[in-house]
Amino acid sequence: MHIATLEEIKKEFPELRNVNKIHRSKLSPLEKLGLTVTEKVGTMGFFFIILAWTVLWLGWNMLAPLKLRFDPYPAFVLWLFISNLIQIHLMPLIMVGQNIQAQHSELRTKYDYETDKKAEKAIETILLHLESQHKLMEQLLDRVEKLEQKK
Repeated sequence: MHIATLEEIKKEFPELRNVNKIHRSKLSPLEKLGLTVTEKVGTMGFFFIILAWTVLWLGWNMLAPLKLRFDPYPAFVLWLFISNLIQIHLMPLIMVGQNIQAQHSELRTKYDYETDKKAEKAIETILLHLESQHKLMEQLLDRVEKLEQKK
């Protein structure tokens, strides 16, 4: 039974790397933009900005003096048009960002698996060393007991 040494384990498994840095470094500027948009749009801050914009827009166009209203109630055509433009442009960007996040997740999973394999091999080696030491200690105890019996 061969007990792997630390050097053998290091040779068998590459040094661990920061997957986040590796993934980010491989992204194009447009992919970084898509990822940033996905991360920012998916926040409560963005939700509150859209909510405030909607409340202000609809409130102004329902409650302001008639001469100052620019998007008449109840249709709010301009508001609907702008909202749809925002949605049409954000949806593909969010999908691009989600695809990039999925790729990152797959890369992390791959590296986690490699880390787990390395840790398993190291633990196995430690257990083999402990088992070997245990056998040696038993042999030493047997010898000591035999020496004491001879006295």
